[in-house]
Amino acid sequence: MKKNKPNTSQLYKNSRRTFCKNTALFTAGMMMPAMEMNAMYNVFNDKKLKLALVGCGGRGTGAANQALKADDNVELVAMADAFEDRLTGSLAQLEKEFSGSDKVKVKKQNCFTGFDAYKKAIDLADVVILTTPPGFRPYHFEYAINAGKHVFMEKPVATDVPGIRKVLEAAKIAKENKLNVVVGLQRRYQKNYIKTAEQIKQGEIGKILSGQVYWNSSGVWVKPRQANQSEMEYQMRNWYYFNWLCGDHILEQHIHNIDVANWFIGEYPISAQGMGGRQVRTGPDHGEIFDHHFVEFKYPGGAVISSQCRHQPGTMSKVGEGFQGTKGIVETNDAGVAKLVDFQGNDIFRYRSRNDPNPYQEEHNKLFESIRNGEVISDAENGAKSTMAAIMGRMATYSGQFIKYEEAIKSNLQLVPEDLSWNSTPPVTPNSDGHYTIPTPGKTRVI
Repeated sequence: MKKNKPNTSQLYKNSRRTFCKNTALFTAGMMMPAMEMNAMYNVFNDKKLKLALVGCGGRGTGAANQALKADDNVELVAMADAFEDRLTGSLAQLEKEFSGSDKVKVKKQNCFTGFDAYKKAIDLADVVILTTPPGFRPYHFEYAINAGKHVFMEKPVATDVPGIRKVLEAAKIAKENKLNVVVGLQRRYQKNYIKTAEQIKQGEIGKILSGQVYWNSSGVWVKPRQANQSEMEYQMRNWYYFNWLCGDHILEQHIHNIDVANWFIGEYPISAQGMGGRQVRTGPDHGEIFDHHFVEFKYPGGAVISSQCRHQPGTMSKVGEGFQGTKGIVETNDAGVAKLVDFQGNDIFRYRSRNDPNPYQEEHNKLFESIRNGEVISDAENGAKSTMAAIMGRMATYSGQFIKYEEAIKSNLQLVPEDLSWNSTPPVTPNSDGHYTIPTPGKTRVI
């Protein structure tokens, strides 16, 4: 990674950072116990930051790559995954990417596999990346925060309501201990969305009354069952199609668009009702999730958002958002476009990406910048609340019922068991014909 040439403002920042570091250390020595002083030292010092990767699939490998590029003085020291082949493949890819540098320094004894591998990797790091299937996220996040680590974690942050409550509790501890947490809702780090949010906050389209959010596509990968696989290994490999691991695609993908609605409106849904099912993706390798959802979310201030997500080949694809305010309308998408117009069609604001920073990279840039500057990013609470909104949408489509937030957040329906091993029976198992029980509106209980 190329280093920027020193300039006057950078010299000022470095001087100020040194002053703040020394002042903070002196104050810490006077007022804080030894453990807290050590934590402050790790934040304000220009020390080499040790990174651990928990979850070594494609997203995890990409996130580790971005983290290593975000800061000149960070090294990957530990990795953890349920599967050894994924870990070794990820490590080989990262070693190739950073060949000739000292960025990837993962010793054999610091490569951990199995369901409890995350603890061993987290213990060795200052900063951790959590990119396993989302069902495990609450447990991994709780452990990382209790261990005093800064965290990047992918969305969604849970697949069930008990997991949401666990993340919210850990988020409070993270704030109290001034730990940085970035959640992979990368539109919040994408320039066209940031600029649009600024325009909305300034009142350019008035109060948002309604909107439409979309993630309609042909679908994602499938991992067919292999000979001699246990049921647990099969589900772990084909995790996208099992709710305890993935949460359904309304949660795993469409959360991005639902989060944009929450961000622009400045609120979270108080109710959800909708419909969904599976018409195309019906095989046993498609587990138990739906292939389409339509949800109507209502917000405290009166806004109503229509939410669509679909995984059906040969149908219209659309990933983006539109909102209608009292003074105009706005359209955004992840291609870097934003448009605000009044009701006569006159432009209020237009934005098109031109060499904007990659938002996936920006997440990590901002995380490490915040750690170095002694600042705090606290994405966890929002990540949990937007995850909860998507879970409410799933509750509505699976049950066919009107779901209220105040009732849903009390649910004790736990999808993810606390203690798992390769000998465990998964929370769901196939019928005699190899198929899984599919949620049935009008019959399925979700709370």
